[in-house]
Amino acid sequence: MKITSFALSVLLLIFAAAQAQTPAAPAAPAAPAAPAVVMPPQAPDVPAQKYGKDGKINPGFMASHEKFVGIAKEGKAQLVFLGDSITAGWAGSGKEVWPKAFGQYQPANFGIGGDRTQHVLWRIQNGELENIKPKAVVIMIGTNNSGIDTAEGIAKGVTAIVETVRAKQPQAKILLLAVFPRGEKPTGKLGASNEKLKQVNAIIAKLDDGKHVFFLDIGSKFPQPDGALTKEVMPDFLHLSPAGYQIWADAISPKLAELMK
Repeated sequence: MKITSFALSVLLLIFAAAQAQTPAAPAAPAAPAAPAVVMPPQAPDVPAQKYGKDGKINPGFMASHEKFVGIAKEGKAQLVFLGDSITAGWAGSGKEVWPKAFGQYQPANFGIGGDRTQHVLWRIQNGELENIKPKAVVIMIGTNNSGIDTAEGIAKGVTAIVETVRAKQPQAKILLLAVFPRGEKPTGKLGASNEKLKQVNAIIAKLDDGKHVFFLDIGSKFPQPDGALTKEVMPDFLHLSPAGYQIWADAISPKLAELMK
């Protein structure tokens, strides 16, 4: 029996409708997200690499470290800055001030954002102070430890850094800076660490021996008379603006000139 075109069209429509009513196969369940790796706490005075939430070494940290090791191998740097993002910022907000203030000293900026004392300690024990003979080393580190470690622990970390620099570069004078103030007000979310940092600064000030290590607290140069920081100096009340870097440069230049002789 022949099927007319009309009948065939009807049959196709019925088949298509039946298919549309067939429930789709359930989607496969999504794979559970990998749990965050809980890393053991790092002591502020024990050298350590920086790890990410995945439990792996932070690639940005290692890339910067390897870059600094390469700069050290060139053997040209006569002045080395060690620190965290505030020091690293000389290549950002402070880039116009840096060559004018320190260019004559063949400076090297070894600052990495997010670093704590243990990270700087690891870096200088793993190549960043090899193959160079700087006349001076400027150290400012500790603010990133302030939310985790005690004042005594942070001071131990700074002390370990100073001792390592002394051991690896005995000819270098060390300009040890007090940790800068933070937060719009002396108290508050960021400013709450200021009391702890004052304790840290009081401890590390004792490292000044007048011969090899020289402590300098320039923290009072940044706030207003009432102790408040402004966005003109610290836009986020932690990192410096170009004006802030000019304050830093002006505050240490006289002492640095003595140490670089």
